[in-house]
Amino acid sequence: WITGVHGVAQTRLLFVRGGRIYVVDSDGWGERQVTDGGLSLSPAWAPDGHTIAYSVLGSRGWSIVTKDLAGGAAHTLPSTTTGLNTTPAFAPNGGTLAYSHGDEAGTDLMLIDLAGGGPRRITVGHGSDNTSPEFSPEGRRIAFTSGRAGHPEVYIMDVDGSNVELLTPFNFGDQNYRSNPDWASDGQRIAFQSQIAGQFQIMVISLRDRAVKQLTSEGVNEDPAWAPDARHIVFTSSRTGVKQLFILDSESGRARQLTHAGGARLAAWSHSLGQGR
Repeated sequence: WITGVHGVAQTRLLFVRGGRIYVVDSDGWGERQVTDGGLSLSPAWAPDGHTIAYSVLGSRGWSIVTKDLAGGAAHTLPSTTTGLNTTPAFAPNGGTLAYSHGDEAGTDLMLIDLAGGGPRRITVGHGSDNTSPEFSPEGRRIAFTSGRAGHPEVYIMDVDGSNVELLTPFNFGDQNYRSNPDWASDGQRIAFQSQIAGQFQIMVISLRDRAVKQLTSEGVNEDPAWAPDARHIVFTSSRTGVKQLFILDSESGRARQLTHAGGARLAAWSHSLGQGR
C-alpha cells in the first residue's frame, strides 16, 4: 500500500528434495509433494501461478514435463523424449518454453511454442554446455549459462539467439565459474552463483553499470531465485550442515531459514501475489 510493490506473503516456492518436487508457502508452511515417480529436477513456474515445468529422468533420457498443480495430469513435451532435456523456463507470456537440450557432446538452448510446433535451436554451442535459460521480465532477452569460453559464465542474448553478450567478467572470483542466473522482476539485476575461494556464493550484477555485489559468505550458497518483489532471494545453503533453503533480504542482508528437512535445493519462486495455490 505504501510502496505500490506487492509483497511476498501469499507467494509460493517450488524446490527439489530427494528427486521429488515440493511446493511450500513463502513462510515455510503448507509444504507438499507434487511429483511422484521418476527423478525430477529443475522446477519452474508459469506466469499463471498454477502450471509448472520440470525435467524427469526416464528410460531414454531426460524429458520436459508440464503439470497443473490444481489437479491436472502431467504432460511430457513430445519433442523432449530422448537425450538430455533440462532447466525449463517459461516466457512471460506463458506460451513459450526455453530449455537446454543435448544428444551427445554439449547442450544448446531451445525454444518451443506450447500451443504446437517443434522446438527451434537458439544457441550453437559447438560442444559446449548452454543451460539455465531465464527470460527478462519483458520477454525480449534471455540470460543463460555457457561454457563457450572454456568455463561457465553468464551471458545474455536476444530471445531469437542474436546479440550474445558476456555478462559476468573474468576478473572477479578465483576460479572463473559463474552460473545459474535469475532475472529480477525490475529488469535491472541478475542474481547468479559464483565460485569464491572454492565455494559457491550468491552474487548480484547490475545491468546498468555491471557492478557486482556478493550477498553471502557463510557456507556454500547456490541456486538463487528472486521473489516477485525484486528484493528477496531464495537460495540453497549448507550453513546449517545440510542443504536447506534460506530467504535473503537483499537490502538489509538479513536471512531466514525456509525449510528444515535436509536436502532442499533448486528453488523457484511463483511470479506474483497470490499465485501458486
